[in-house]
Amino acid sequence: MRLVIVSGRSGSGKSTALDVLEDNGFYCIDNLPAGLLPELADRALIHNELAEPLVAVSIDARNLPSHLSRFPQLLEEVRHKHIQCDVLFLDADEDTLLKRFSETRRRHPLTSADRSLAEAIGVESDLLSPIADLADLKINTTHLNLYQLRDTLKLRLLEKPEAGTAFLLESFGFKRGMPTDADLVFDVRCLPNPYWKPELREHSGLEQPVIDYLAAQPDVEDMFQDISQYLLKWLPRFAASNRAYVTVAIGCTGGHHRSVYLTERLGKLLQGTLRNVQVRHRDLP
Repeated sequence: MRLVIVSGRSGSGKSTALDVLEDNGFYCIDNLPAGLLPELADRALIHNELAEPLVAVSIDARNLPSHLSRFPQLLEEVRHKHIQCDVLFLDADEDTLLKRFSETRRRHPLTSADRSLAEAIGVESDLLSPIADLADLKINTTHLNLYQLRDTLKLRLLEKPEAGTAFLLESFGFKRGMPTDADLVFDVRCLPNPYWKPELREHSGLEQPVIDYLAAQPDVEDMFQDISQYLLKWLPRFAASNRAYVTVAIGCTGGHHRSVYLTERLGKLLQGTLRNVQVRHRDLP
């Protein structure tokens, strides 16, 4: 059996996550009372119609505070039943959440006559902290549209094997913000920038003209060797510590040239030594 617990602040994309999981064969339950998690696991285990049940539940701030505070104990009880259980926590920065609620005109579940939307978002963060602290995978959706979030969920959740650590190498541009859900971040803005070559500006780090230019730069090769040696040494240690997901982010200014080139090279190198290495380019069209 595989159980995915989806949580996160309102407006961060929980409904989208459940939709993606449902489209991929999961039986989904929205707003499950957290106290029912162990009972749900028991019922799914004895279900005689599915050899390998796939179940996803959403647990959010509409739960009783006492149930949310007990989440660590409830999760441990479920995992003692030898169930593969992933905790996914979605979030976004507060300005983005405020904007999403303003655009949709939806009511936040914790607002009231005495509590503003901004205050409700802050209270929600405190209520959900026991879940956020235990999340196997955190995804910040601040810079993701609906389709990018769907693609990210498919890549991280649905392509993860039964056991072992899922590694994601992600390129990004600092001008759009640093990915807050990254475990390791490498800044490569000090390297020669193809953007300043008019003939290369419109190409990306996936295209041969940029690849040839960067491959000929000694500093780029030095950076690749230094990062690759670090990752080859330390990523297996992350896997040995039973981490379910590890995200390595490589950033340049715009996320189109240097970070893309290095992420592709590093991904190919690591795929030869580690299982389940995924590559994503956040800021490419």
